[in-house]
Amino acid sequence: MDKLAFLDSVARIAVFISLLLALFLLTVKTENKLANRLFACFIIFSAIDFSGLLAYSFPLKYMDLEFFRSTICLLEMPLIYLYVLAVCYSDFRLKWKHLIYTIPFLVMNLVLMPRIYLKSGPEKMYALENYNSMFEIYFFQILIEFQYWFYIISIFLILRKYKRIYLENYTNPSTSTYKWLFQMNCVFLVMHSITASKNLLRYTASRDIFLWGNVLMVVMALCVICWFVMKALNHPELFRGINSNLQLTKEFLSKENEDKIEKTVEIEDSAISSQIATLKQYMEEKEPYLDPSLTIQELANQIDIPVRDLSVLINHHMDQHFFDFVNEYRIKKAMQILKNPAQNDLTVLEILYEVGFNSKSSFNTSFKKHTNLTPTAYRNAS
Repeated sequence: MDKLAFLDSVARIAVFISLLLALFLLTVKTENKLANRLFACFIIFSAIDFSGLLAYSFPLKYMDLEFFRSTICLLEMPLIYLYVLAVCYSDFRLKWKHLIYTIPFLVMNLVLMPRIYLKSGPEKMYALENYNSMFEIYFFQILIEFQYWFYIISIFLILRKYKRIYLENYTNPSTSTYKWLFQMNCVFLVMHSITASKNLLRYTASRDIFLWGNVLMVVMALCVICWFVMKALNHPELFRGINSNLQLTKEFLSKENEDKIEKTVEIEDSAISSQIATLKQYMEEKEPYLDPSLTIQELANQIDIPVRDLSVLINHHMDQHFFDFVNEYRIKKAMQILKNPAQNDLTVLEILYEVGFNSKSSFNTSFKKHTNLTPTAYRNAS
């Protein structure tokens, strides 16, 4: 089969499936509609990007549309960035200020205006014949590189903060959202690195190798989109976001006078020790950790202290994340059940649900962290 014909076939499949997935995301019922819509827009723009590989030729008078289509890719990473924010933060909303992320797209089209959009006839034909050597195209490729790396790094920073806030304020469902989005960003990083390498072939290798590089990228992109959507459908709990107003303990501690705090700690050391003892006693007697959706706000309400004070007590004075603090009690409870001969009929799955976990992988990871054994090995050794 001719390489161009094969590339055209693959591109057509990619465009069709992408648009089908986008339509599904826009119509499926879900709690996080904004996240779905943002990702659907990303898929639509990706489909428009893929359409550039179709075997067609624009009449000269419509060639401006082809150049405009090629700049659509500058809106893809901003959409992924906003998508990550929408998934991570339950109160995230689109605002007018987010239009700032369209600046590279607007700038690129302004750069194309003098020698492309405003030209006609022979001048435009000359520009098309010398397309690959135009300053505007070099600028376009450099702009794409800067934009990709900016958003990839920005997403990694958002995820790092999200994970730390989650550990300080929530328990289950573990850090599955973080892991999933981290994987997604790593995939984008790898794919862009391959794409950048492929683009270099335009100037250093034969046209055949460059065409096969395009085929590889379209197939990879299509597989990633399908994987991403299926992951979202099979794991709806991944859309559980956190409140963007939540702060890391060290952030609001640093805003206060830290020297003053340290002196207060010395003066009221016995009071803090008493608070810790009361908290531990409450955890052991009332067992609030059995609630799989327990948050630091809910625990603070139960023991009637301000959530900020409880956060400082656990994350600063006890030097533990709330996530680890609660799961430690769950693991101790699970260990008691596993050692009890009268409860040997309970499966590990039943035990993990009983002690407050709702994820087998999260339970196994936490259990091994505390005991260096799997739950089954611990039961057999008891």
